[in-house]
Amino acid sequence: MAGIDLAARFLAGLPPDLPSSLGLAVSGGSDSMAMLYLAQQLKIPLRVITVDHGLRAEAAQEAAFVAQVCAQMGVPHDILKWQGWDGQGNLQAAAREARYGLIATWAQAHGIAAVALGHTMDDQAETFLMRLARGSGVDGLSAMRADFSASGQRWLRPMLALRRSELRDHLSGQNIDWIEDPSNDDTRFDRVRMRQALQVLGDLGIDAATFADTSQRLRMARTALQGAAIDLALRSCTECAGSVSVDLEKLQSAAPETQLRLTAAALAYVSGAAYRPRFEALRATLKDVVAGETRSLCGCLLMLRKGQMVILREFNAVRETRCPVGQLWDGRWQLAGPDAPDAYIAALGELGLQACPDWRDTGLHRTVLLATPAVWQDARLIAAPLAGLPNGWQAKLTKERSSLIQYLESH
Repeated sequence: MAGIDLAARFLAGLPPDLPSSLGLAVSGGSDSMAMLYLAQQLKIPLRVITVDHGLRAEAAQEAAFVAQVCAQMGVPHDILKWQGWDGQGNLQAAAREARYGLIATWAQAHGIAAVALGHTMDDQAETFLMRLARGSGVDGLSAMRADFSASGQRWLRPMLALRRSELRDHLSGQNIDWIEDPSNDDTRFDRVRMRQALQVLGDLGIDAATFADTSQRLRMARTALQGAAIDLALRSCTECAGSVSVDLEKLQSAAPETQLRLTAAALAYVSGAAYRPRFEALRATLKDVVAGETRSLCGCLLMLRKGQMVILREFNAVRETRCPVGQLWDGRWQLAGPDAPDAYIAALGELGLQACPDWRDTGLHRTVLLATPAVWQDARLIAAPLAGLPNGWQAKLTKERSSLIQYLESH
């Protein structure tokens, strides 16, 4: 009976417009393995992806375990390997970002419209505590989204109303194995310490369900605040070639929270970043720019020009950014055009701008154009669609960043 209830709650966590096929991100842990078995009831084609981070000797064996299970179930399975960590910064954050990027590229290559993730109510509570410790506001403490877009891909979290313990009970009852990741007990990681803190708080009646309820209420507040930012954007913002101009007078007439929210969203929209800037850095930057100073934040330049606060991509932030033709550049640009063997996409830069005789006819400031995407072959410019040298090529922003309003509505 419990298994039937769990299955029904899993289905309730999925959107009504479920696509005709679904990708599943499965690591081999209890949460994602439960998702794999529960998803079988959907009666739609499934395809599973496992990311081998290569950070532990057992990682390859764990990926092979998932592959074996999927083979027995008759579900297609792929393994992606990540070797991108340079030993700097937050390991788990770097691995998470890499995982999203790799999975998004995989899903798009296989025509998978949505990928399901195995996050549970416990993950939501742990994230709440981690962000609370960092001083996050309404956005950071809001509930995880069950349906969202990132890296040009749709993501689903169908198990946010389910507890990890009941998923494990379900697997045990079905004699289904899973993998225990030893890093889950490594107190060097913030999430592990928060998991342990939750056990202590539970004795005080503050459990994962409490945090989930609070997060949902904060998400309601966030939605209202986001609505105010969207209204301000509609009245005050114009966009061109991926940059944003905000009418300074209208910006300053809004509540301080709305000013900061809109500026943060514009920075994330222009930079292609997955996360918005830290609050203190954002507040200090906005204050300086309003006072007439030019500032850099999140790989963007902010400046005043003719009564407008202009936010544009900083060339130095994308100077070394390149990718093969057909892939997403700088987290937001897609270029398409004629066949060009060995061509790649990189920023236009000074050298490229010099090869665009008609760039002034575009009406775009040269500072904007320097950081726009261009098609290169070796060191030779093939095309610069935004700088008046299309040569059969087109540049467009991803759907989720097709406009600042679209970005605000989807984030």
